[in-house]
Amino acid sequence: MVQLSRICFRKYGNFVDNLRLYVRGGSGGMGLPRLGGQGGKGGDVWVVATKNMTLKRIKDKYPQKRFIGEAGANSSVRALKGEKGKDMEILAPIGITVTTDDGKIVGDMNTEGDRLMVVKGGPGGTFHSAFEPSKGQTKHIRLDLKLIADLGLVGFPNAGKSSLLTAMSNATPQIANYSFTTLKPEIGKVMYEDYKQISVADLPGLIEGAHINKGMGHKFLKHVERTKQLLFVVDVCGFQLASKTPFRSPFEAVLLLTKELELYKEELVSKPALLVVNKMDLPDAEDKLAELKEQLQNPDEFSHLLPDDMIPKSCITFRHIVPVSASTGFGVDRLKRCIRESLDEDSTMATKAIHQDRLQALRCHSHHPTVRRQTQQICLED
Repeated sequence: MVQLSRICFRKYGNFVDNLRLYVRGGSGGMGLPRLGGQGGKGGDVWVVATKNMTLKRIKDKYPQKRFIGEAGANSSVRALKGEKGKDMEILAPIGITVTTDDGKIVGDMNTEGDRLMVVKGGPGGTFHSAFEPSKGQTKHIRLDLKLIADLGLVGFPNAGKSSLLTAMSNATPQIANYSFTTLKPEIGKVMYEDYKQISVADLPGLIEGAHINKGMGHKFLKHVERTKQLLFVVDVCGFQLASKTPFRSPFEAVLLLTKELELYKEELVSKPALLVVNKMDLPDAEDKLAELKEQLQNPDEFSHLLPDDMIPKSCITFRHIVPVSASTGFGVDRLKRCIRESLDEDSTMATKAIHQDRLQALRCHSHHPTVRRQTQQICLED
């Protein structure tokens, strides 16, 4: 039996939706003055859109986050024209925007195989440069996963996601068209008294087996990646998809939804998440809610309810569990407050992280004022 309690308390932040990288083109090769030989050009650095890649995988594989093109070969008697250095390719996920450090967009990676040169290698030494080569371009770039919404609604069919979105946004959900997908999720805007707007994506209903492409499958799960946080929605009375499929309690629904996300991409489970328990206007809803809360607090005691292969490796620790009734409006205002609180918390943490980065860079540049240029180069490479 899979034990869940020991792995229930996961830290947030394992999911990566933006990454800052140091990129440098390769230096050119030396020319050969006595024979007029030309040094090879340094390798360029490219970002290449690749299927099944995530920003977290890049971060894990390259903890230094440095990508440098190969140096061009020197000119020699055997090869007067030096060979070009090999290009460096950064394999990145589809659906990212590449920007400079100051936010200027370099390009979008919308389809598999899209290629974008981010820095050029330096030219090799020639007669015109007194046979001295040049260094490659150097910069920091950011890879940002394109977000379609602040929050993504995750739930099985008939959990009441569309009704909830309508109740929260007091408007018919808008249809948004995105270049990187053929599926159009419905986007609703939640308005606050201080004019703050939060976007919520009503994603198509997930079904068991989505990770192996049943139903909406991967199209649905691709959208989950492109939201900042997740809003799980379950029916307090449970659900049954069809007469031939088993009935699932709200607790089983939470585990199954978590399992589907985990099987698609494990780091999705570490996104900040809230749980909405809908249809609280139905009979015995309070008793069923109490039972669900107990099960979520002690998941290992109830894991026998599902076969082992349907139990997630780790369960999600929800920031808030909010009972609502989308049809009567009960709990909707509290839910909006909880959503705002959760997003504001992450925004504050992100701002602090950016300030720390900038502070570190300033400290780095100020170590040796007399050799600022050299220090700046060293700092960039560190």
